[in-house]
Amino acid sequence: MSHAPHHTEHYDRAFAIGIALNVLFVLVEAFYGWMADSLALLSDAGHNLSDVLGLLLAWGGYYLARLRPSSSHTYGFGRATIMAALFNALLLLVAVGGIAWEAFDRFTHPVAIQGMTVIVVAAIGVLVNGVTAWLFMSGNHHDLNLRGAFLHMVADALVSVGVVAAGALFLWTGWYWLDPLISLVIALVILMGTWGLLRQGLHLSLDGVPLSVELEQVRDYLAGLPDVSAVHDLHVWAMSTSEVALTAHLVMPRGHAGDEFLCKVTQALHDDFGIEHATIQIEANSDLCALTHHA
Repeated sequence: MSHAPHHTEHYDRAFAIGIALNVLFVLVEAFYGWMADSLALLSDAGHNLSDVLGLLLAWGGYYLARLRPSSSHTYGFGRATIMAALFNALLLLVAVGGIAWEAFDRFTHPVAIQGMTVIVVAAIGVLVNGVTAWLFMSGNHHDLNLRGAFLHMVADALVSVGVVAAGALFLWTGWYWLDPLISLVIALVILMGTWGLLRQGLHLSLDGVPLSVELEQVRDYLAGLPDVSAVHDLHVWAMSTSEVALTAHLVMPRGHAGDEFLCKVTQALHDDFGIEHATIQIEANSDLCALTHHA
């Protein structure tokens, strides 16, 4: 059995800074959105508030994943990161529904906005969200939980750019319907960015094979090992958003090849497939194994 080291880079400071910046910005954006009577600003403030809650969820999952295993949780609490990513996606879907509902109401009851106020506040949002996204940039490649935080901040920055455009166009044209239209575009952007996160979160929560692992390639590698005549009961699943586990039975008629063989196999699974926890069972006769025909 192989236990590869966890990712050691800590993002506690990134979460703390990101949450603090976004809380301050939500307060500023909500106040000026109310003063300017801008649904685009208010909807973006609501979205940013949901992202604050999402960052808190992601941080909580990230913290739990670093707790040591215990006798009651032998794999630790890494699955909390999967749950955080899933709840994060559901939270954003609720925000999308609220924004869309309010936008359709504004189409029937148009309200003038203070374009310059909208532009200035949204421009601050571009900066805040851009800085927050940068804090999670290095972690988004190997951890779905951190990737969720990163993608939300990138989407927020793009949304704020859209709000700036809405304010500028309103100053130029005076069209009241621009504000709810931009709000619907914001909702669509959030929905598109959230759908992949929701799908992956559900997939991993149901012990699906992580997208980073090609199961057939893993099976072919194991089946091609010296003296291995068959592979069965092969399972690959996510222990967390950054750690993958594997169990497999290798049929070796000549018997166990020794600890050196196991060390070589588990190291290759780690290096070539990103599988950090591998458990290999060696069998000389698979007919005696009750799990032979299960997988």
